[in-house]
Formats: sequence, C-alpha cells, structure tokens
Amino acid sequence: MMTPNILLIMADQLRYDCVGFAGMSPVATPNIDRLAAEGMSFATAFSPIPVCGPARQSLVCGRRAETFGGLWNAGIAWKVSTLAPSAYSWARTLQEHGYRSGYVGKWDVHPTLDPTHYGYDEFVDSRKLYAEALRAQYPDVEYTGGYLGEVDPLPLEDTLSHRTSSEAGKLLQRLAASGGPWQLRVNFDEPHLPCRPTAEFAKLYDARQIAPWGSFAETFAGKPYIQAQQLHSWGIEDYGWEEWAPIVARYFAVISQLDDAIGRLLKQLDDLGLRENTLVVFTSDHGDLCGGHRMMDKHYVMYEDVIRVPMVMRWPGVIRAGSQTEELVYNLLDLPPTLLQACGLANPEDCRFHGQSLVPLWKTGSKEQAGGYISREEIVCTYNGQQFGLFTQRMIRTREWKYVWNLTDVDELYDLRNDPHELNNQIGVQGHRELIAGLRRRLYEILKQDEDPIVANQWMQRQLLEGRKL
Repeated sequence: MMTPNILLIMADQLRYDCVGFAGMSPVATPNIDRLAAEGMSFATAFSPIPVCGPARQSLVCGRRAETFGGLWNAGIAWKVSTLAPSAYSWARTLQEHGYRSGYVGKWDVHPTLDPTHYGYDEFVDSRKLYAEALRAQYPDVEYTGGYLGEVDPLPLEDTLSHRTSSEAGKLLQRLAASGGPWQLRVNFDEPHLPCRPTAEFAKLYDARQIAPWGSFAETFAGKPYIQAQQLHSWGIEDYGWEEWAPIVARYFAVISQLDDAIGRLLKQLDDLGLRENTLVVFTSDHGDLCGGHRMMDKHYVMYEDVIRVPMVMRWPGVIRAGSQTEELVYNLLDLPPTLLQACGLANPEDCRFHGQSLVPLWKTGSKEQAGGYISREEIVCTYNGQQFGLFTQRMIRTREWKYVWNLTDVDELYDLRNDPHELNNQIGVQGHRELIAGLRRRLYEILKQDEDPIVANQWMQRQLLEGRKL
C-alpha cells in the first residue's frame, strides 16, 4: 500500500439511522451514501462515551476518557480534567513522520489550547469566523427558536456548515501544495441542536409525513428516575408527536445540508486529483435522542439513539467498494490504531490503545478471514453525568442483550432482538439472574482491563461481582 493522505470528517450528534445508506429513515444523504458505496460501511459502530468533549479527547489519544479525567464537557458544570497536551496524540505521530496536518471546526478537547498543541500544524476556527461574519454582515438576524431550532434566513454559503466546508477546502489546497502526505480533520457542528437548516433544505421534509420513532411509546416504567426527569429539565414533558415532528424534520433537513457541505469538500478532493490516494473516514462523535424515548439531546441514557453512530471508510483500490461489516467496533477508539497502520506506522510503546486496528477488515469485512483482528462479543460505553447533575453509568452490549449499570439507581436490561426500541426494562425478571451476573462480570473485566477507576474500589466491585444491587 502507498502512504495515504487522510481526510477525517466528523459530524456532531448524528444518529446511526439518519443516513440514507442505512435505509432506516427518509433522510437524503447522497454524498455520504456515495462514500459508503465506494468504500466500507460499519453497521454496528459505537461511541465509547456519548458526550462531545470526552469523546473527542478519546479520539485524539485512543483511550477511554475516564483514564485521564475527561468525564464531561468543560464549562457547563463542575470543573473537570481534560486531555493534557503532553498526552499521546496519533496526529503528532503522523506529524513526526512527515505528515502536514490541518484541523478545521469544532475542537472541544481543551478549553484554552487549540489543536496545534496536539500535533496539528494549522488550525482554522470556522466557528469563530462564522460568528464574526454573522455580526458583521447580518447584524439584524435574530434566532428565537432556542434549542428547538428554526429555519435559517442566511444564504447557504454563509451558514456554519458551508463555511466549515469552504475553510476546509482552502486548507485542503494548502496541504496538497506541500508536496508530501497530509492529514486533514474536518469537524462539523451539524446536526447538533439547535438545528437551523436553510429554507431550501427545510422544505425537503414535511413534518406531517414523518412517522414517530419506534421508541416514542416510552412510559419510563421501571426505569431510572433521571430519564423522566430529563423531560422536565428541558420543559418538554407535555410534548406529543405533533410537537416533536417539526423538530425531527429540521434535524433531517440539517443532515441533508451537512451532506451537501461534505459533497462540496469531496468534489474538491477529486478536482485536486487526490481521490485515489486519500483515506476518507466519516463518522460522528455520538448520536442524538431527538424525540427518541420522548427525550431530547443525550445525557443519562445508553439507548442506541446516542451510543450508535454511522461510520464509513473509503480508500480506492485498498478498501473493497460497497463492502460492509457487522463487527462490533468503536469509532473513536479503533480509529487511532487504524490510521497508524494505514500509514505504515506502529502503535506507540508509551500509550496502550483501548481499541484495535480495523485494517484487517477492509478486504473481507469478516473476522474469519481478517488475520490479526480480534472479534468483539460486546461493546462497553460510559457516562459520568454533567449538566443536570452527576449520574454514573457503564453499559455492556452484546448482539442480543444490553445491560446498563446505573451506580445510583435501578439498572437496565434490554432484549435487543425482541425489544429493539428498548422499551421494556427486564432487570427484575428472575429468569435473567444468571445472564445479568455474566454481563456484570464481563463488564467488570473490560473496565478493569481498560483502567476505568470506577471499579478500583471494593464497593463498586461488590455491585458488579456480587450482585449487591437493589
């Protein structure tokens, strides 16, 4: 394999079922679909922690956020640790091996230090440029929809999505002109709430034609208190689908707008003649409830809506076009070793990754023929609380079952095959006691292996290993 350029595109809060190629919702994403058709799509990819800041810190270093204190987003509640610039960064490794590196858009890794402290040669803050242009060119524009969103009156070219794409295109040209290999990370804000699609995209989706999510029948019976409380915290406890449908329509619309912005960047890659030797990766930091389980945003839940993400990789001639894998993978933990191997570099000796390279899956998509790849039987996700109070969660998900360890409330158990919308908490079913014990033990083993401090004390160990849980 030749040493590839790397174009890593990340959406913010994009559900796994809201891209066209997934075939689960009426969202039009022709450019993302084209990436999937020309590369490999990952049907069961998961974020290790469904919160923006910690998730993005994990991507920088390839480790679970709890191991370096990245528990929640900075600046919203209690002060929190963050990934230090002295920590390992795969971008710095690439930089040390001759790669020119650029970063555009949302950062959320450190409150004061930008990406140039973590291995990037250049950082373009498209969010800052957008805010400055908004004040200067459109001083009379007011957004009044709050977190629920609204139609954006700005011309498409001046929206944040397309400014990010435009700035990424300019940086792409500069990197390509350097003459050596490069890696560019482009981080869009969309479709994170508030969703503000322009009129041309908003008109694509009629709220009256959008069916409720399968989980919208949620009653919260037998579930942790914090879930029903979340509705009151947002002030949406009385919302029916009539209120939610327009919000979901705007979510769909801004995803299509994001797709258009991505398409423009991919066209520029083609126009520069860089398509053949560029590994393109598309994913999201985590998902979004967006009315799923009648809830908003993320936080305090481990439902598929927020932990499962879309992921696509394309490298012509190396990754088999139109391939798909159903292996259980982590997008943010598996990407660092994957990118290093793709570039012919070894994993660092001073940093143990919590993921593994996905390169062996590129040719076959299956573990049977993928030498060196260890197939996972389960995925573990974490959460530590934040804007509505502390609430610690650890989750283990197999292909059939999901167990959520809520350290200070009732646990959750879902039968994913017979209850795919996770409506019926079966934690109290006597016939599942052996299953639950096995899931708890395996969860403990993985958390211990990945150095999660939560299982380091005897009281937490008792909850998991001895079942000392109400």
